[in-house]
Formats: sequence, structure tokens, C-alpha cells
Amino acid sequence: MYTFIMNKALAVKLNDKLAGLSPEETLSFFLKDFDGKISFSTSLGAEDQVITHMIADIDKSTPIFTLDTGRLFQETYELLYVTENKYNIKITVYFPHSKQVEKMVNENGINLFYESIEKRKLCCYIRKIEPLKRAMDGLDAWICGLRRDQLASRQNRRIVEWDELHNMLKINPLIYWTEKQVWDYIKNNNIPYNRLHDKGFPSIGCQPCTRSIKSGENIRAGRWWWEMEGHKECGLHQSPS
Repeated sequence: MYTFIMNKALAVKLNDKLAGLSPEETLSFFLKDFDGKISFSTSLGAEDQVITHMIADIDKSTPIFTLDTGRLFQETYELLYVTENKYNIKITVYFPHSKQVEKMVNENGINLFYESIEKRKLCCYIRKIEPLKRAMDGLDAWICGLRRDQLASRQNRRIVEWDELHNMLKINPLIYWTEKQVWDYIKNNNIPYNRLHDKGFPSIGCQPCTRSIKSGENIRAGRWWWEMEGHKECGLHQSPS
């Protein structure tokens, strides 16, 4: 069990300590030393399915959670069912507070997110950010599937970051992987994935806010596709401090 002092300096030290390790070795380190104080947040995207597979091989008792916004694709729900059964694991599902959703919709309309960035961020906060805070209560670290080449704003991210918003460590075991490495790993290990990926959806979120992309478009172009470039984050992954 770890005896670290949780702060930004620790993230720097751990990046040095973990330099050169594989994602599996990185996960093994944190799942052992942060036992009981770490969880994996999965959106059931391709990268997260890779991490789920790795965690299931290392320690099936590792807490894994996902956020159900109430507006996901049916394919995402089907993948949740398939994943739990394939790996014999339980993924805890967190929902937004119904009263908050009711108030938001009754005051702003069912599809408020199309009207302005501010209203879209309000929807993201109620359906995603607030449930995430509840899911991470009592943790010292969380694991997610970010990669550097997903967005220009993620180019400087590292394996270990200090998450100022949640006052904990954030672990990105696949941060240096390419998209090809992700899909090669999925195919080589027969990992279940969202079938929308086969229909031109590189990134899959809520159904009203996600579309397929055309050849040559940025892989995040299908997220909040009606907005200008530069607003392609929901708030779950703020820039590291």
C-alpha cells in the first residue's frame, strides 16, 4: 500500500519512476499501491475497452465505473452488457440527479445544447461532471483512456497528472499510444468494441451530440459538431495544472 503525499509534485516523481513502462506495468503499479483508493472511469470507447481488458487480466476486483447520461446510443448499452459478461466484472453505473435534469430541461428545452456553448456545458455538467464527482468520492487516483494524438489540447499530457479539479492523481496509461496501436490490440485480443466505430464514429458520446466523421476530418470533429473548433471538451478532462 502506498505512503505517498498526494500533490502535484508526486505526479512529477511518478512520471519519472514509470518512464519506459508498458501500460500493463503502469496499471499493475497503481492497482497494487493504490488499492482501494483508485478506480477506472470508462466511457466504453476503444481506448477504454483496451484498459478494461488489461485491468481484467491484472485484478478483476478493481473498481470500474461509467456515466449514463440518459442519452447514450443503444450500441453503448449493448457493449456495457457484453463487456461485463465477457470479463466477468461489474461496471458501476452513475446517473445524473433526476431533479437537476428535470429542472434543466423544463427551463431550457430538451435539446438545449444546440443553442449555445454555455447551455451545452450546463447539460454536460449535470449529466456528466456532477455524477463523476460522486463516482470519485474517496479516491486518490483515477484511470482514464486519454491519448496525446486525440486532440491538440492533449499533446502535453503525461502518464500521471495532478487533477486540480478533483484534487487527485489522474492516470493515462495509453497516453503515448497511437490509434493504430489501440486497434491492433483490440483485434489481437478479441476485445469487444462499440460497433459505431465501424460506421465512422471514432469518438462516441451522447447520441444527440455525436455524429460520424468524413474522411480527412479530425477524429473529434463528430463531437458537438455544430460548434466551432476549439470547444471539443465537456469538462471531464481539464488541462493538467
